[in-house]
Amino acid sequence: MAKELERDLGLPSVLAISIGAMVGSGIFILPALAMKMAGPAVVLAYLLAGVLVLPAALSKAEMATAMPEAGGTYVYIERGMGPLLGTIAGIGTWFSLSFKGALVGGAPYIVLLFDVPPQALALGIAGVLIVVNLLGVKQTGRIQVVLVAVMLAAMVWFVGGSLGDVDPVRFEGFFDEGIGGLLAATGFVYVSYAGVTKVASVAEEIEHPDRNIPLGLLGSLAFTTLLYVLVVTVIVGAAPTAGLAGSSTPVADVAGSTLIQWGVLVVVAAAILALVSTANAGLLSASRYPFAMSRDKLVPDALQHVSDRFDTPTTAITVTGGVVLAMIAFVPIDDIAKLGSAFKILVFILVNLALVAFRESDLDDYEPAFRDPMYPWTQGVGVLGGLALLSQMGLVPLVGAVLITGAGALWYGAYARRRVGREGVVRDELRRRVGQQAAERTRAALDTGQRADRVVVGTTEDLRPDRETALVEVGAALTGALDGGLTVVRFDAVPDQLPLDSAAEVQSPDDVDFETRMDRFGASVDGPFEYGEVVSHDVRHAVANFARHHAVDLLVLERTLSADRSWLDERDLDWISRHCSADLVLVEPTPLAVLDRIALVTDNGPFDPRKVELANGLAAAAGASLVLGHAVPADATEDQRATVRTYHEDLMGLCTVPVESNIVGTTTPAAMARAVSAADLVVVESDAAWWARLLDNREPQRIAGAFGGPAIVVRPQQAEGPSPVRRLLERVAF
Repeated sequence: MAKELERDLGLPSVLAISIGAMVGSGIFILPALAMKMAGPAVVLAYLLAGVLVLPAALSKAEMATAMPEAGGTYVYIERGMGPLLGTIAGIGTWFSLSFKGALVGGAPYIVLLFDVPPQALALGIAGVLIVVNLLGVKQTGRIQVVLVAVMLAAMVWFVGGSLGDVDPVRFEGFFDEGIGGLLAATGFVYVSYAGVTKVASVAEEIEHPDRNIPLGLLGSLAFTTLLYVLVVTVIVGAAPTAGLAGSSTPVADVAGSTLIQWGVLVVVAAAILALVSTANAGLLSASRYPFAMSRDKLVPDALQHVSDRFDTPTTAITVTGGVVLAMIAFVPIDDIAKLGSAFKILVFILVNLALVAFRESDLDDYEPAFRDPMYPWTQGVGVLGGLALLSQMGLVPLVGAVLITGAGALWYGAYARRRVGREGVVRDELRRRVGQQAAERTRAALDTGQRADRVVVGTTEDLRPDRETALVEVGAALTGALDGGLTVVRFDAVPDQLPLDSAAEVQSPDDVDFETRMDRFGASVDGPFEYGEVVSHDVRHAVANFARHHAVDLLVLERTLSADRSWLDERDLDWISRHCSADLVLVEPTPLAVLDRIALVTDNGPFDPRKVELANGLAAAAGASLVLGHAVPADATEDQRATVRTYHEDLMGLCTVPVESNIVGTTTPAAMARAVSAADLVVVESDAAWWARLLDNREPQRIAGAFGGPAIVVRPQQAEGPSPVRRLLERVAF
């Protein structure tokens, strides 16, 4: 049984972890680099970045009080958006927190103070911090409080001693770099605030989380934003030279000209403390991500091992420490900032969307002690603001974030997918709403009170009289379902050498027999009925032209199991469906008297409303029952199956004939055909649109072929069918 983590972090530790995670390379290194992008407006860039981080902080504060579990960002996105995005966010944030380890960022300041190889010293400090984290969270929290207190005292000394040297001239040309430069700099320094939400990753270890988490998050963000703005204002306004932009030690450079001699030593010492503090907070929170993911079976079980002696996730800390050491040795600081900011922006966008998913799903067990009072406006600002920043950051950061995202997706597909059976609340809510909307569309289709559809049954002189009669019977049943009028048209093809007017004047014995049969059939039909013949050189053009010119709503044609008996092949039917607006129904002529069970089959989402409407009318005319055959993946979750059952129950209440549900845990045509083998007729849907076939990745007619018996293939008119976005949502939901 997995062990629980002890709650022993109070509010001071929470504030220290969050502030210590933020105040690092973000203030000691990045300001001068960001000045190259925005000039003096870098001050505004830091303020804007803090504002745009606020929505994610509020979202995390709310979700953390509802789910105070180790893992933070991963937990919220995984629960809200599903295990795929949770895996991507967990792995990506784990790496980004390790990237953020400011040991590398503090290296230039170490060189100012110690004549030693900076990487060697950084690696040594990292090793010590790994050991400290292995010893226990309480020791880590206490160290964090001391480090942050000393570091902040030094920064207050720096700001207070340098404000008097700020020259307003330095701020001339404040917006010379334009809005693009401002947004680029804002995106670049965004990573400076990433630590504000690290508290959520250790939420399971915080005392009184309903109080301490929101106070810790919002308090640390407000304090750090103010500190950043003051420090950057001093850096810009008291810069000793105009060439400060691009310096790797801007705080030390300014302190050297504004403070007394030993002031530089104080600032350098503060930078070293900041690097240790940030690395310690990063290691503390980063190690919790593999721990939480392991508990959810997304990574190997070994990563959730908790030490019996120290009650810490030793394996997760060790692995994370190894990653941090590798990054110290090989990753430049400017790449860390760019890649870290880009991925943090993406993750924070997902955090805001995850909160929306939880709020809109109305979960009974989602009971946060703190609620964002400005929902959903703050989340909208967070998402749109994040997208705006991403658009200005350049190609390399986006490519890096995409690569990390792709790595997370590949890991999920190769390892985690077969081990988890959960889905995020957003998919549950999406499935529920898509099912409700599909049922409502079916309800509207079955409401025929104000509609009078025109149904045309197309035949040919080569069609045997018994098959012709069965085909017309089906057309009449469908006409009754639509409360419309029935027209039977025989399409005769003549050689190109014979003029059409001459052919039309000739009435053969077959023509006379056809008219006799139609007169006899018309006497038994309730409602409008007419028939006629069309002579042409090209049958498919004649069919499409008739349907188009006579405003036909439903076109019923023969479907044969043997291609050599069909007067229209598959290519002709594709062409007709593209050149007329009528729904196309391909029928294997079967007498209604032999139909006892009719199966509606789908393997690509909910049933098309037109298909349900036609099958219900056909069953009513034949005195048959319906079977709803619904294929779902073999690994479908219970929530997914429950949604399909609810959807079927809705359809049962709409249909006028007895209906039974048959949910089949396979998507192969042969297995689906076997599941409905007791039916006398199957009804499937085929969409001719190229994008529909691409999304479905299969051809439903294969089910009809595997069934081997009478089948009806419904091709709904494309203008009324679901859009590509709707079809994609239906595929995701069902």
